[in-house]
Amino acid sequence: MSFLMVRHHTVYRYREPVGLGEHRMMFRPRESHDLRLIRTSLVITPQPAHLRWLHDPFDNSVAVATFEGTTSQLSFESNVTLEHFETTLPEYPLEDYAQTYPFRYSDEDFPNLVRALAPHHCGKSVSEWVLRFLDPSPTTGTMKILRAMTRGIREEFTYTSRTEKGVQTPEETLQTEQGSCRDFAVLMMEACRSLGIAARFVSGYIFTPSSSGLAGGGATHAWIQAYLPGAGWIDFDPTNSIIGNRNLIRVAVAWAPEQVLPLWGTYSGPPGAFLEMNVTVNVTEVAG
Repeated sequence: MSFLMVRHHTVYRYREPVGLGEHRMMFRPRESHDLRLIRTSLVITPQPAHLRWLHDPFDNSVAVATFEGTTSQLSFESNVTLEHFETTLPEYPLEDYAQTYPFRYSDEDFPNLVRALAPHHCGKSVSEWVLRFLDPSPTTGTMKILRAMTRGIREEFTYTSRTEKGVQTPEETLQTEQGSCRDFAVLMMEACRSLGIAARFVSGYIFTPSSSGLAGGGATHAWIQAYLPGAGWIDFDPTNSIIGNRNLIRVAVAWAPEQVLPLWGTYSGPPGAFLEMNVTVNVTEVAG
């Protein structure tokens, strides 16, 4: 158990005053048996005319802000203090039928996992690449495959921090052998789905203490969850070869990365009015 504080600050700057459209934020972590929120605050400057909260189809918390007037700068600062319980286990309690691959989801689970099983990218490269993690024998341990895949991406690919929008296709990541955390998450998610293992995309934060060697700090982070009968949704971070929620703070989950953007919105103004966007994320350990 640890107590963590997350400060997420985003600033948009414009060359001249612009009108602001609706902005949506996913900053609030998902409370669960392994994460308890203690304090939260959200400061938006200029202050929005209206701010409301909703739950999206995945039960993620979304803040929606609308504005009046014009401004040359827009700032969002989210501060969250939370209690984090690690659920990293040496062995996960999978149902007997799911301990080896291939396996079939139960008739009860399958209808709820259809979207998590549907590939979002076409192409043979991912399904060919993932074969390296299977044993020559007819069956392979399910967790053995997922552990090897998580470790393989960490060891074989070069992590690059990328601030521009969008995600590489799995084929691009395989060809260049490099990518950001969200690129690695999409690659592993699609690899799982090609094997018939349900997976979903996770957006959140990572605690990177000094000398930890973990990548992805200073910005939002991305990884995946795979659904395994008996154990449920398990976190897999291929950027850092983490299995379980160690140092990971979930904010939002979805079938695809474009469904869990931390912040998105619009503005109205002349062409070229947008100047820059700066994002800083700090996750620190605090006294309980």
